[in-house]
Amino acid sequence: MDLCPQQPAPLFTFGAIADIQYADIDDGFNFSRTTKRYYRSSLQLLRNALESWSRSAVRPDFILQLGDVIDGFNKPSGASQRALDAVVREFASCPVKVHHVWGNHEFYNFSRRQLMGSPLDSSLYADRRPKQGDIYAYKFSPFPGFVFVVLDAYDVSLLGIPESSERYNKAMNLIKLHNDKEDLNCPSIHLDENPRFTMFNGGFSQEQLDWLDSVLSVADEKQEKVILVSHIPVHPGSTDYVCLAWNHEDLLAVTRSHSCVVCYMAGHAHSGGYCLDTGVHHLTLDGVIETRPDSDAYATVSVYPDRMELTGSGRVMDRVFLFS
Repeated sequence: MDLCPQQPAPLFTFGAIADIQYADIDDGFNFSRTTKRYYRSSLQLLRNALESWSRSAVRPDFILQLGDVIDGFNKPSGASQRALDAVVREFASCPVKVHHVWGNHEFYNFSRRQLMGSPLDSSLYADRRPKQGDIYAYKFSPFPGFVFVVLDAYDVSLLGIPESSERYNKAMNLIKLHNDKEDLNCPSIHLDENPRFTMFNGGFSQEQLDWLDSVLSVADEKQEKVILVSHIPVHPGSTDYVCLAWNHEDLLAVTRSHSCVVCYMAGHAHSGGYCLDTGVHHLTLDGVIETRPDSDAYATVSVYPDRMELTGSGRVMDRVFLFS
């Protein structure tokens, strides 16, 4: 009798989850009132993911939390810290490192200064980070030959910084070139074809892009494989145009100039998305916040020398990312 060959063990495994947006409030809807949001039950879906990873025969080596861990609705009611504490307690049960990405909802609740050094600041796991102290970007290597780079998609934005600062004024001047709405959270479709210029999006400074370019140059030389991680998608094939980073073309120009980049992972667009561009897999992970309480939304990724295999739970699709 022929026996099936045993599947080789992955080099390493990691978990990923996006847009939990927990708040202790009743269910609601998205901005356009087309999709329901389950604020309170999102904490249970996080718990489901953490329990599943803990029980797994192959336990993840680390977890990627792709941003928007609590919802902006916590801020008006003074519940920001209480909501964050509830989420942090859940993550505390996880026996492996959690790498946190910052999204717009982190900045709705806390300033950039408050987030630095908070439980959501995982840059202490960094091998390297930019010299500019308040850019939340860093790299780490979970296994020889593989590098992950966490990127700050709100390095240039109106969120989390003092309105009196030069940084805020520069961002305001930029967004008003493309958005004539009084409410800058509403995309303008009159000035140009750039609906991404809204207050809930942001971009990457030249300092961060230069730092990323230098990190990727080293990875090229070492023939490492690099996975980029941020909150906002950068490829229009992986999301709706309204959810793209302000200067997504600049980030794509950097990635396309290096052979080491194999994947870019993001959240932000709750319905998810995927595309392949010049050998780079662009994945937008489905958001927990718009996932029914009787379902799930998280991924477990097993990494092999020639591919990554993503096993989705609930509404997240299974995918295989081949390395070119």
